[in-house]
Amino acid sequence: MGFHRTRCAHCKAKFTPERPSQIVHVECVEAWTEAQAAKRERAEAKAARAAAKVERAETRRRKEAMKRLPELIAEAQEAFNAYIRARDAGLPCICCGQPFEPMKPGGSVDAGHFRSRSSAGHLRFNEDNCFAQRKNCNRPGGTTYGAFRAGVVARIGEARVAALEADNAVRKWTHDEVREIRDTYRQKLKQLTKGTP
Repeated sequence: MGFHRTRCAHCKAKFTPERPSQIVHVECVEAWTEAQAAKRERAEAKAARAAAKVERAETRRRKEAMKRLPELIAEAQEAFNAYIRARDAGLPCICCGQPFEPMKPGGSVDAGHFRSRSSAGHLRFNEDNCFAQRKNCNRPGGTTYGAFRAGVVARIGEARVAALEADNAVRKWTHDEVREIRDTYRQKLKQLTKGTP
């Protein structure tokens, strides 16, 4: 009994199989076997990479879940400060009005808080309370309250400064709130540096 002609699974040429389960030419068996083995190896490697990616994501999730509040606040503060420095790039120092020195070792820009984080921790992530400031102006004895206030009033207006000065609310951050603040300011910085809205 003869079999119907079919296409070789390896070279795609038409041939007449000798057995019902034959899917390749006799000449193509070795090459086809090697190709199938290579295909299996690639599939196994891809599966291993996918499993490793899932494992890394799970490890990141576990590490994130174990972070304590002070560590999260530090990460959020770093993201917030980086955003403030980028937001105020091109503007002069809020206190002395002098330009920044970007080539100075370690940079010359701090994210200076009008009401300090130690005395008004609830305003640490308030954009009206933080501005790009020369490092020497942000150190003890670097500037006066009056000079800083005058710069802030010029930038955001008397009404908003008065609202900052009157805000003495107590704020207790939760882990999730701080994570959201951190992620929000990382995203805002990314959008700002890419120039997208």
